[in-house]
Amino acid sequence: MNLRFVPLSLAISAAFAGSAQAQNLMSLFDTARGYDATYKAAQYQYTANLSKGEQAKAVLLPTVGLGANLNRTEVDLIANSQTVKALSMAATLSASHPLYRPANTAIYQQGMRQLELASIQLKAAEQDLMVRLSQAYFDVLISRESLDFVKAQKMAVAEQLAAAKRNFEVGTSTITDSREAQARYDLVLAQEIAAENDLRIKRLALNQLVGLNNIEPKSLSSQARLAAPESSSIDQWVKQASEFNPTILQTRAALDIAKLETTRAEAGNKPTLDLVASYTPTRYKNGKGINSSQVDTNSNSIGLSFNLPLFSGYATQNRIKETLALEDKARSDLDAAERNIAQATRTAFFGLQSGIGQVNALQAAEASSQSALDANKLGYQVGVRINIDVLNSQSQLFQTKRDLAKARYDVLLGQLKLRQAAGTLNEADLASINALLNP
Repeated sequence: MNLRFVPLSLAISAAFAGSAQAQNLMSLFDTARGYDATYKAAQYQYTANLSKGEQAKAVLLPTVGLGANLNRTEVDLIANSQTVKALSMAATLSASHPLYRPANTAIYQQGMRQLELASIQLKAAEQDLMVRLSQAYFDVLISRESLDFVKAQKMAVAEQLAAAKRNFEVGTSTITDSREAQARYDLVLAQEIAAENDLRIKRLALNQLVGLNNIEPKSLSSQARLAAPESSSIDQWVKQASEFNPTILQTRAALDIAKLETTRAEAGNKPTLDLVASYTPTRYKNGKGINSSQVDTNSNSIGLSFNLPLFSGYATQNRIKETLALEDKARSDLDAAERNIAQATRTAFFGLQSGIGQVNALQAAEASSQSALDANKLGYQVGVRINIDVLNSQSQLFQTKRDLAKARYDVLLGQLKLRQAAGTLNEADLASINALLNP
């Protein structure tokens, strides 16, 4: 189903004229990625998680160390009343390589899952930024168009007020018509003040998000078309969400990590085997020490180091119980995430369908309200309608216009939220909406 938008390009408020520059959605998204604190924090967390994942590889690689010592020895020979001194220096180069360490294997696998988790979290942050930016962008457009509608309504009410005063002066209407028109005009003035303040607040929110001032979002093109979701099956959207939604993917990764933590705890009962080697040169001052056996030497060794834990005060057993409970918790968290995301996806899907229906209904209501206004104006001129009928028709028409403008932007935002719930939201989706804006 396709819906054609009527022209929505309206005059820019004079308070922002001259200093504001029109910005489209994609250009602001590029700016926001370099400024938004929430997204930048996610980027830094992503970098940290990458480094954390790489650390896990270290447990499978050899470790090498270098140690050295310098000793000065003095021995008093009581029989000869002599003191013998010696100065020795030694350095040890040692290396160890794990041959069988089940806990290290689990740590490495956890690190690899952490790398996957880092990418998922960054993708979720980018999708969130797209939605937040679009929300702020459309909020400004809705407020701006609402203000323009209020101003147009004020002009229409002012004309009706002037007509009522003229008719009263010539005796063709009562003072009631003038007072009703004046009351409606005063009400519209109050609405204009509120609309101006709302637009100012919405602009500040958008400025804060992207770090720019005097942003003037581009409104929808008169040729813009709004399409329904590609798939009309809600089950298909829920299936996509279960496969691609970042929240579900994160909880699945957390469950995998929890299972590996149990494997790691169970490894506390298993033996370990390492390959170890060392090289130690020892040197004495003048080539000898206190006695004839202390001479310069080079010592080399290579061997296997085996360790079998027998008893650790029940620490390992209780650690296994702890990780099993945490594994069950992670599994419950996954169940909750899947249910919540399925519900959020259904809500977004029905919301989008409802929004499209509202646009259709409001388009029809706009045409009907315009016809009703024209009829009431004609009836007022020929004396079969009173002034309040015309004022009410004007109010209904402009309220319908405001509702229609908001409904259109809500549908566009609903498209993004549905794709976010399904986990498929990307820059191409944002670009497709950006293409609907005025060039």
